[in-house]
Amino acid sequence: MQKPVIAMIYDFDKTLCTKDMQEYGFIPSLGMSADEFWDSVNDLTDGEQMDNILAYMYMMVKMAHEKNTPVSRDTFLNLGKGVEYFRGVETWFDRITRFGDSVGVQVEHYIVSSGIKEIIEGTSIARFFKKIYACEFMYRDGVIQWPKMAVNYTAKTQFMFRINKGVLDIDSKSATELNRYTPENERRVPFRNMIYIGDGPTDVPCMKLIKSYGGQAIAVYDPEKGESRALPLLRDNRVNFIAPADYSENTRLERVVETIIRKMAAENAMLNM
Repeated sequence: MQKPVIAMIYDFDKTLCTKDMQEYGFIPSLGMSADEFWDSVNDLTDGEQMDNILAYMYMMVKMAHEKNTPVSRDTFLNLGKGVEYFRGVETWFDRITRFGDSVGVQVEHYIVSSGIKEIIEGTSIARFFKKIYACEFMYRDGVIQWPKMAVNYTAKTQFMFRINKGVLDIDSKSATELNRYTPENERRVPFRNMIYIGDGPTDVPCMKLIKSYGGQAIAVYDPEKGESRALPLLRDNRVNFIAPADYSENTRLERVVETIIRKMAAENAMLNM
C-alpha cells in the first residue's frame, strides 16, 4: 500500500534564508542599500495603488536597466548561488524525509514564496523541492519580457489547494481540475497532512488555512533577533508553534516537526485500519 504523503510547505525569505533574497547580490549590484530599494518599491506601491509584488518586480527590472545592468534568467540563477541559509538548512530536507520514511510516511517538500523563482532555482537546495511556487518572469532568448507569475500574500493560498488536490502544474486545464469537487478521501495530500513553516504576518493566510483544516503551522524567527515577531502569531492563534530558525539536528524546530510527523503518521495509520 502507498505511504500517506505529508507535505512540508515553506516560505523562503527569512524562513530558510536569512534575509530577502534580493539583498544578497541584486540590490548591492545597483549601488543601493536594502532600505533604499524597498522604500522605492513602497513609494511606487502607494503612488500607483499597485500590488506590492508587481511593484518590486517592476522596480527590479527598471533599476537594473537604469544602472546598465540588465537582468536575464541566468542572472537570477547565478544570484541563487549567493543565498545564505539559516543553520542546518542544507541537511534538513534529507533528514526530515528519512525520518518520515522511518515512521511510514512519504515526506514531500514545497516552496511557496513571494520571492523570485529563478533565484530559488539557482540555490543549492532547489533540488529538494517537489515544486517551487514563486514570482516568475517570462523570457525570450533569456531576456525578461513580462511578469509571468506574481505571488502575493493571499494568492499563496491557491497553492495549498494545488498541493492538496495534486494539481501541481499551472496550465489551461488546471483551473477546472482545481475547482472541481473532490471528496476529502480522494485528495492526494489532506490538509491534516500539511505542515507550513513561515516567518511572519505575510504567511498568515496560509497558516490560518492549513491550521483551520487540521494541519500544523510553525512560525520561525531569526535566533539572533529573537521571537518578538513570532510571539503575536502564537498568541493570536495563527500558528501551533514557534521556534528559532535553526534547522540543525536536535534543535527545537526539528523536535517539533518530528513530533508532528509522528502524530500524523499515527492518525493516518488509524484511518486506514
